[in-house]
Amino acid sequence: MNILVVDDEKEIADVVELYLQNDQYKVFKFYNGQDALDCINSMKIDLAILDIMLPDIDGFQILKQIRQKYTFPVIMLTAKTEYMDKITGLTLGADDYIPKPFNPLELVARVKAQLRRYTQYNEGTKEEGDVLDFGGLLLNRTSHECVYNEVPLTLTPIEFDILWLLCENRGKVISSEELFEKVWHEKYYKNSNNTVMVHIRHLREKMSAPTGKSDFIKTVWGVGYKVEE
Repeated sequence: MNILVVDDEKEIADVVELYLQNDQYKVFKFYNGQDALDCINSMKIDLAILDIMLPDIDGFQILKQIRQKYTFPVIMLTAKTEYMDKITGLTLGADDYIPKPFNPLELVARVKAQLRRYTQYNEGTKEEGDVLDFGGLLLNRTSHECVYNEVPLTLTPIEFDILWLLCENRGKVISSEELFEKVWHEKYYKNSNNTVMVHIRHLREKMSAPTGKSDFIKTVWGVGYKVEE
């Protein structure tokens, strides 16, 4: 995979290049926009990481020119944190947006997620609705695959179905009753809540392994559970 990195802060560009190369990506690194554009038009690029503030052409202009010809993922990288910059980048066709300072490992994880999504989309081998991919989580209902922050997780069928239901309805609170009846396909009784709680706890334990955190599935006390958008 060929990754384009454009940042006039040489230390940052060099660090990004190092981390990407450690994951066996081929990196084309530039400190200005024009050289990056020349590369885009002469090489096959699979993903671009663009700084917004550059000495000649800003990252938004590069993004606009990319989107005139290409559909590969673009991650915007900038020291600015203004909300409108993010809106502008996403409106012009950016796929992700990471403000500086950042953790290089997080950037690499974002790169992998974007490439995985792009590859699956272009292969056209998955039926619509068979894959959920967001927030570092990949769920494939056909292969029963679960990968979280690049770590494969072994889930039981019940655990997988719970996670799928919550992720498919991310942003919404799902009650214990709805969870139980849709996953177990049985009528909900008072003791059924304990069954749901145990499975949620097991899911959290498994999902905490890659990150050390167990808050991917949130409890809304007295209501149910939800996964953030």
